[in-house]
Amino acid sequence: MEKFKCTVCGYIYDPEEGDPSGGIAPGTSFNDLPADYICPICGAGKDEFIVYE
Repeated sequence: MEKFKCTVCGYIYDPEEGDPSGGIAPGTSFNDLPADYICPICGAGKDEFIVYE
């Protein structure tokens, strides 16, 4: 699964880890995150993330 990077603060969303602080279970792909998902570090919206290579 692809990782995604917040363009505002650099946080990397890793689907294998999920986002426990945001209630996102490990194994949740970025595309399956809710539309109102926000970066746990800076609060940027899901639209501020790009594919991380």
